[in-house]
Amino acid sequence: MKFTVGVNVGGPHYDPARMGAIARQADALDFHSVGAAERLIMPRVIKSQYPRGSGAIPGVGSAQNTLEVLSVVSFLAGQTSRIRLMPFVVMPYRNPLLAAKMLATIDVLSNGRLDILLGVGWNREEARALMVPTPFDKRGAVTNEYLRAFVTLWNEEYPEFQGKYLQFSDVEFAPKPVQRPHPPFWIGGESPAAIRRAATLGDGWSPGAGNPQFPLDTTDQFKQAVDSLHRRAAAAGRDPGAIAIRFGSISWTGGQAVTGPDGERAPFTGSAEQIAADVEAQAQLGVTHMTLSTPAESLDHELELLASFAEQVFPLAGD
Repeated sequence: MKFTVGVNVGGPHYDPARMGAIARQADALDFHSVGAAERLIMPRVIKSQYPRGSGAIPGVGSAQNTLEVLSVVSFLAGQTSRIRLMPFVVMPYRNPLLAAKMLATIDVLSNGRLDILLGVGWNREEARALMVPTPFDKRGAVTNEYLRAFVTLWNEEYPEFQGKYLQFSDVEFAPKPVQRPHPPFWIGGESPAAIRRAATLGDGWSPGAGNPQFPLDTTDQFKQAVDSLHRRAAAAGRDPGAIAIRFGSISWTGGQAVTGPDGERAPFTGSAEQIAADVEAQAQLGVTHMTLSTPAESLDHELELLASFAEQVFPLAGD
């Protein structure tokens, strides 16, 4: 199993020094990747439903204000040397040629360490505030087209593209990304459309468990989704086993278990041996990557937790 460490890029308490220290520690400890999430702007009035849990948007006011994620990843690239960089990008929110240039730049500056985790967005009001020119209800089709355009820009000497939502010709695009034919595309989302996108265009699939419309809360639900991913990949002429899957989060507090109302241990908490057993069960379902959470008030404590996880869990469950 490969593990991703997240850095907090938003809210009233983000700290660039802390972000850099966590990324450097994760890099030194041989974690697979460091990730950060996207939130470009937060409208004051939102009618869109958040696609997790009850639908209520977590946090209010400054809790939703974030640094721009591609800028953050560039900042972290300069402080690390091995760890992969995984920004979560809402694909329709940027001009696609500008986005292609920014992503290619990060891949060049990091010497080929960029992984692109992408989604289509859920917040209609945010899309409207950003003056996204394409129809919100067509954001999935727009994303598919943008990804194909990226591949064209990043591989052809004189790229041309004629799509429904994007057209360009008579241009040059350089420098190209270091990774060929392109940095890996990780597809976020649980919907049938997201699974199709991952099967046909993705190098990895990164769903969540808490979407009430497309739940993946049980083993059977997750198995069915993975089966769908593999069937669609095979039908598209791709190797299903080549598509990585990131699913689930580990809460590491140094070995202490979290118990639920029934007194039972919550999965992915507890001792290194207990977490390793949970990770192995995930691997049997096809999961190749997981996210690590290290709840800590202070930076020193968080760095200690990263180190103890690497020392205790990596030998049992790390790749």
